Amino acid sequence: MHAWLCENPIGVDALTWQELPTPQPGAGEVLIRIEAASLNFPDLLIVQNKYQMKPPLPFVPGSEYAGTIEAVGEGVTHLKVDQAVACLSGTGGFGTHTLAPAKLCMPLPAGFPAVDAAAFIMTYATSHHALMDRGQLKAGETVLVLGAAGGVGTAAIQIAKAAGARVIAAASNAEKCALCTSIGADASINYSTENLRDALKALTDGKGPDVIYDPVGGEFAEPAFRSIAWRGRYLVVGFAAGPIPALPWNLALLKGASIVGVFWGDFARREPAANAAMMQELAQWYGAGKIKPVIHNTLPMAQLKQAYADMGSRGVMGKLVMVN
Repeated sequence: MHAWLCENPIGVDALTWQELPTPQPGAGEVLIRIEAASLNFPDLLIVQNKYQMKPPLPFVPGSEYAGTIEAVGEGVTHLKVDQAVACLSGTGGFGTHTLAPAKLCMPLPAGFPAVDAAAFIMTYATSHHALMDRGQLKAGETVLVLGAAGGVGTAAIQIAKAAGARVIAAASNAEKCALCTSIGADASINYSTENLRDALKALTDGKGPDVIYDPVGGEFAEPAFRSIAWRGRYLVVGFAAGPIPALPWNLALLKGASIVGVFWGDFARREPAANAAMMQELAQWYGAGKIKPVIHNTLPMAQLKQAYADMGSRGVMGKLVMVN
């Protein structure tokens, strides 16, 4: 097998494409021949030693992937050789093969292509958990999605629409705004050219959004929170912009609003039954055509460093997927 190996987590340039022994699965594991692997923001942080999970060195990055099972380990009874699966295991995806815990594998129904499957679990699970569980989103409410043209943002738009909400998408240029409306957003705000607070006031008749989905942080967090509706829920999803905002607590008091943390990974670990039910619902929604990953581009696995550069340029809309 071949894989991108991180022996020193000082950045993308230190990754090397190496031939490695193909491993055999141990108890509770499966060997997957990887067909596609998506690039997520944590995949950048982990090779910079900036992610909360710090795997032992050396490791193969690539948190999310899809492919075909080539071998199963002792005790694995719900999966079989030649079965198509998707998996989000945190590492291992940027190669031709990987070992994965069987309990983390999502069996794929017929008609679920590997490129879509590799771009599915992290973004849709995060967004569903955020909006439906943590945000308690109800039909008829208004959702503001910040960073709306990214992977989790596009998933959040689709999930909110499937739940019967009105969606306002905020993004950094006209092309990204157009993408958001093309996948279901009811309105968009280009926050490079429009004042976010003024635009939200106009689009909500002064009421403000009921739920704010924020995977970005940074400079737009406070003006968005100042615009939130009475009893609004501000979902803290991530900090793609870099700086972690500090919000004045009096704003939460004045709006009767909630600041709600979203940590899907720990939800999946602590509440596996609830997570499994959520993933089943998402698979059904995909089959019904309610949700579908937005794929910005597919690149050969050998061009991983180019994909990292593309992601860093902030020009990506949806997901980048590496293919073997």
